[in-house]
Amino acid sequence: MGILTSDMRRVLEEQQLGFIATVCPDGTPNLSPKGTTTILDDDHLIFADVCSPNTISNLRQNPAVEINVVDTLLRKGYRFKGVAAIVSEGKQFQELLDFYKKRGSTSIKKHIVLVKVERAAPLISPAYDSGQSEAQVSGRWRVYWEELWHRRTKPSAG
Repeated sequence: MGILTSDMRRVLEEQQLGFIATVCPDGTPNLSPKGTTTILDDDHLIFADVCSPNTISNLRQNPAVEINVVDTLLRKGYRFKGVAAIVSEGKQFQELLDFYKKRGSTSIKKHIVLVKVERAAPLISPAYDSGQSEAQVSGRWRVYWEELWHRRTKPSAG
């Protein structure tokens, strides 16, 4: 049994967006959203380099990485810490490209980043500290997102 639980898998599969933290050469953090973040197997996450020169450069210097994925309605998610390997050619690269193609991804990838998850921990909103249930928290955020969606899709007057 690997480190990834069924709920971690659910969040990763549903959200499809991970926030990837790497370390810049000067020691400062680099945070980059990746819409290709997903599960490869019980112990590995992957994401594709669609247009990520800073992330790839940072990982070449220091393979330490943290990935955060959050269910925006439940306000719960996970942080995954691990070590990254950049795959850019050969049989493994082709297999990973095929993996993405089967998922419907058509963007050309320069690299695929394979992350061996060493630690995983929950991320939970302080909204739960007051005793709110998941239904209450998700209900509040569902209203928020629906109102935002309505404002964005409403034809402008004029």
